[in-house]
Amino acid sequence: MRTSLRNICAAFAIGTTIAPAAACDVALVLAVDVSGSVNPAEYTTQMRGLAEALVDPAVEEALVRGQAAVTVMQWTGSNRQDISIPWTRMKTYEDTQAMARAVADIPREWRNFSTAIGEALLVSLEMFDDVTDCERRVIDVSGDGYSNEGIPPEELHQILRDAAVTVNGLAIETDQTLLMEYFEKYLITGPGAFAVRAESYEVYPRRIRQKLLRELTKQVASLSPQD
Repeated sequence: MRTSLRNICAAFAIGTTIAPAAACDVALVLAVDVSGSVNPAEYTTQMRGLAEALVDPAVEEALVRGQAAVTVMQWTGSNRQDISIPWTRMKTYEDTQAMARAVADIPREWRNFSTAIGEALLVSLEMFDDVTDCERRVIDVSGDGYSNEGIPPEELHQILRDAAVTVNGLAIETDQTLLMEYFEKYLITGPGAFAVRAESYEVYPRRIRQKLLRELTKQVASLSPQD
């Protein structure tokens, strides 16, 4: 199912506790980079790593305890965003297992296009209209390059803050060695926003697990994301 843009532009836990949540504690958009800089092996690493992270015992418990709503979007250049898995409620452990299997099986939508981070944020913002019962709204952006097409992500910060949306980033540093700094300056925004560095695709699975745990749980102690 593909969505189009509307004109709407006019650390980590050592001791982690999971607080009792509302009917839906968090609505989480998992936005995965499939631009031309991501080769087939790297795409597979992303999807398998994300699938494994969703059924990590601590992440899985946080998803179910918080009755989280989760959706997965592939994104690349302008007008190329695909809602690969629509909003799905994590009410039981069977739901998290099914989500993980679905993530692992997502076929890649595009291969040879640019990096339009702002466009991905706009589509994500639209999607929250369907999960208005969730207490928190979070966009989790994973990517390995700077935005080079479409509206710059920093121009959307005020719109996102006004909508009470938090944007977090996972910077996969391959050729772009200062990508973490770029994400911190231009991408992340909103209450408690943060960025995490993955020094390569090989460490992506561990970093996405850490990132999800931080997004889903209430921190009582912090650990460097690199530990």
